[in-house]
Amino acid sequence: MGWLIFLILAAGTMGLALWLRFPRPLWTMLGAALALGGVGYAWQGQPMLAGSAPAPRPDPRLDNDALADLRGQMIGRFGEEAQMFAVADAMTRSGNKRTAVQLMLGAVGGAPRSVPYWTELGNVLFAHDGYQMSPAAQFAFRRARRLGPNDPTPFFFEGLAWMRAGDFAKARLLWRLALQKTHPDAPYRPEIEQRVMLLDQAMRMMEQ
Repeated sequence: MGWLIFLILAAGTMGLALWLRFPRPLWTMLGAALALGGVGYAWQGQPMLAGSAPAPRPDPRLDNDALADLRGQMIGRFGEEAQMFAVADAMTRSGNKRTAVQLMLGAVGGAPRSVPYWTELGNVLFAHDGYQMSPAAQFAFRRARRLGPNDPTPFFFEGLAWMRAGDFAKARLLWRLALQKTHPDAPYRPEIEQRVMLLDQAMRMMEQ
C-alpha cells in the first residue's frame, strides 16, 4: 500500500504540473524530486508498522529501525558486535554522539581488524561531525573497506553516508560495489538492489 500511495501521489503531481503547464525545464527537476522521494521511501519507509502517534526524536537523520535491521542481516544480530552497535545507536539517538564515538574508538582499539567496528565508527563519526564526511569518518570507512575488500557492509554504509551528505555520485558507486560483493543468495540482496535501482533512476533524472 505504501508504494501504491506513493505512485498515486506521483501521478497526481504530474497531472497537476500538466494542468498548470509547467515550463519544460522544470519537468526534469520535478521528475528528479519524485525519484529521490522514492529513494527516501525505499531506505526509510516501514509500511508494515501499525499506526501510532508520532514520538519526538532528537535527530531525524539517525538510522531508523529498517536500517538497523538491514545491518543486523549483514553482520549478525547477536554477539558482542551487535550489542556494541545497539549501545552506540542508543547513545547517538539520545544526543550523546561524542560518547558513541569514544565507545567505538575503544571497540576498534580492542579489535583493530574488525570490519563491522570500523564501519560503525564511520557511522558515528559521520553523525558526530554534523552529518558531513569529515576526514575522520572517511578514514574509518576506508579502513573498513581495506580490511574487508569483499564485504559489502562498509561499502553500503559509506554509500549511505555519502548520500546523506549530498554526494549521490559517490553513493551510487559504493552501492554498486556493495551489490557486486553481495552473495546472490543473501537475504538482504533484494534490499540493496532496490536502493541501487532507485538511486540510478534518480541520478538519470538529475543528469537530463
